[in-house]
Amino acid sequence: MQLRLGVVLVISALSLAGCGRFALNNHSLDYKKAKALEPLKFPDNATVRPFTPLYPAPSVDPLAIEHAPSFENKSGNRYALPRPEALQTTASSTENTTTTLGRPQLVMDGNKNPLLKVEGPTAAAWQYTFATLNSLNYKVISQADHGYEATITVNDQNYLLKLSAVGSSNTVALFKLDTTFADPAVATEVLSQIYQNWPA
Repeated sequence: MQLRLGVVLVISALSLAGCGRFALNNHSLDYKKAKALEPLKFPDNATVRPFTPLYPAPSVDPLAIEHAPSFENKSGNRYALPRPEALQTTASSTENTTTTLGRPQLVMDGNKNPLLKVEGPTAAAWQYTFATLNSLNYKVISQADHGYEATITVNDQNYLLKLSAVGSSNTVALFKLDTTFADPAVATEVLSQIYQNWPA
């Protein structure tokens, strides 16, 4: 009876320590061993539709990877985020952070597609973008009711100007109507004019 009770107690202790130092490897750190794969190749005689990755993987400096934080538990066998620090900001500073719109920045994604990055509230970022667009010499065909996008005419060709948001980070990009990225030269021209005429 005592042996059976002891076994039950040991099993219970190990199960309670599942997230502690006795935790087994759940392969959540296997992404660190990932290797780059070659782009998808098709047979020479195959007929396929052209495609452009909508979310290309960015190029990362090896030095940045080397100095990146290591999100591991104490045993080093599981992925674990650090505990959040105590919030030091006051209510007023938090309110300013969420309502202030930053100046746009011209950036490039991993495939050299130009983008306009704006930090701040998404609705305000689109309002400024669309207002700046209206002040330029581009004909606005339509504006979507359900999202942050508008169809415009550039050099007698229609394009889709679209704003995407992740948290407080907003990205404006120019697409063809088939949702592939516009020619980089055309996109650079449009986004540069929005950047240069952005309201102060």
